[in-house]
Amino acid sequence: MSRVPPTLSRPTERAHRVLVFTTPSCPWCTRAKQYLRQQNVKFREVDVSRDSAAARDLVRRTGQMGVPVVEIDGRPIVGFDKPQIDRLLGLAA
Repeated sequence: MSRVPPTLSRPTERAHRVLVFTTPSCPWCTRAKQYLRQQNVKFREVDVSRDSAAARDLVRRTGQMGVPVVEIDGRPIVGFDKPQIDRLLGLAA
C-alpha cells in the first residue's frame, strides 16, 4: 500500500493580468517596470509611442495622456504608485 505524502500548505498565488503602458523616454516607466521585475510580477509592456490605437484606448479608459499607467486586472493606476500596485497585487506593504 503506497502512502501519499502530505501536501505542503502554501498560500495560493493568483496570477494577475498586468499591463504597463510606457514610452521609451519615460524614467518613471523604467522604475515601474524595474519594480515589477523585482517583485517577480509578469507583465506585458505596451509602448504607446509606437501604438497609436493603444494610446487612444488608454486616454479613453483613464482620461490621462501621461505614462506610466500600470493596469492590474483591468484596474488602471496612473503613475508609479507603489502602494497602490502592492495593494492590487496583494504584496506585503
